[in-house]
Amino acid sequence: MKTLVILWTLINCAFSQSGVRPLRQSQPPGQAANIIRESNEVNIDGSYQWSFEADNGISAQESGQIKNANSQDPIEEAQGSFQYTGPDGAAIQLQYVANENGFQPQGAHLPVAPPIPIEIQRALDWNAAHPEEEEGGRNSRRP
Repeated sequence: MKTLVILWTLINCAFSQSGVRPLRQSQPPGQAANIIRESNEVNIDGSYQWSFEADNGISAQESGQIKNANSQDPIEEAQGSFQYTGPDGAAIQLQYVANENGFQPQGAHLPVAPPIPIEIQRALDWNAAHPEEEEGGRNSRRP
């Protein structure tokens, strides 16, 4: 992830210096999106933030930092969001955190797992309340 963050930052810096914009919404031919707001900051401590907004309604932002920088296992963490209008006209908004627990997106358009059936939940609850019966194998009980 560290390499990805550094690579993304370098690409962003290179594109912002050259005037070329790396991220664009697919649009009909002849319609270009113009960046109307953009910021990019990389700090010596490894923290960074970037954001942009295009005239077609696409916007994105991200900030990141190193947690536990003075430990043997520093952890990189990024949080951000983006939004755009889908082909069907629906507004798509996504927020995310990426850290030692992986990429964790949140958005109203993302699918949600169905609820656990009550019978399975009861079995899980019972197993959690009776771990001693699982230790010795099937149907074993200790006096």
